[in-house]
Amino acid sequence: MASRPPRNAPRPNPLLIDLALQGGGSHGAFTWGVLDRLLEEEWLEIEAISGTSAGAMNAAVFASGYATGGRDGAKQALEAFWRRVSRAAAFSPFQRSPLDVALGRWSLDHSPIFVALDVLSRVYSPYELAPWATNPLGEVLADSVDFVAVAAGPVKLFITATNVRTGRGRVFRNPELSPDVLLASACLPTMFQAVEIEGEAYWDGGYGGNPTMTPLIRECASDDTIIVPINPIERPGTPRTAREIMNRLNEVSFNATLLKELKMIALLRQTDVQHTAECQGWARNRVHFVRNDVMVTLGYSSKLNAEWDFLAMLHAEGRKSADAFLADHADDLGKRSTAPIEKLLEDM
Repeated sequence: MASRPPRNAPRPNPLLIDLALQGGGSHGAFTWGVLDRLLEEEWLEIEAISGTSAGAMNAAVFASGYATGGRDGAKQALEAFWRRVSRAAAFSPFQRSPLDVALGRWSLDHSPIFVALDVLSRVYSPYELAPWATNPLGEVLADSVDFVAVAAGPVKLFITATNVRTGRGRVFRNPELSPDVLLASACLPTMFQAVEIEGEAYWDGGYGGNPTMTPLIRECASDDTIIVPINPIERPGTPRTAREIMNRLNEVSFNATLLKELKMIALLRQTDVQHTAECQGWARNRVHFVRNDVMVTLGYSSKLNAEWDFLAMLHAEGRKSADAFLADHADDLGKRSTAPIEKLLEDM
């Protein structure tokens, strides 16, 4: 194993990196905090972003702001987007109950509307409950993303949605992006009707890739991928209540595709080194994780909480986690990985 490089070693300037952003509803405000902090490191140049659901929205808003205003433009666009989300949610029926507010809990577990709709969603589909309903984020996205600028911008985007008919993930690239593509990537089938694109129906991209890693390796020059996970891979204890069980099932299912891709990358890296140079890129790619402690304290229902105080807290936690990541791993970026991907998988 390679020895750890000395602290404060000279850094490539700029260093190309790419990002992989998970989905998770309003928990995506954590990712906003991470992006906000990384943008302050001018020696890091973001070549591409793969995103799903909230990660897809963060990616598109980032790329739009960056294309029109550089780093400052990206920071401003991300904050403006999350403020719009919070303002739109002020009229949502999903609000914390007085009990949750009094106890300082961010969950909606005791919200009468959330509880009622959670029960109804297990019996009725969105087509039966509210066939006229549209996703309020459509207007927010139209106001937040310059899709023409994104199509011609310098940051490559890979946005995943799941084809309902085939069950396979489809990756949309910059010229294909639209509000509908982003809504499709975040379309939970128990909450929203499938989003139709080019005659095909799509659901949340988390079922097909959360996020999709392959394009970052095949289509990018960067050797370093930074993953921002917001669905806990490990959660202490065994869930006992029906809500806890459903929460953990969602986390397991939405992490499964990412873990399988990482294991595939690990296998191809071994094959690349031992047998062939045909798959250049698999062996040299380095994967890093921005870890956090806050997500294991939050349940499923808080993903629907878009109060500004909650989003601001998650943003601050994201910045703090990015600070810790840079302090621990800045010297590893751009150099041979100090740990094989198999070890990273064991530590996740």
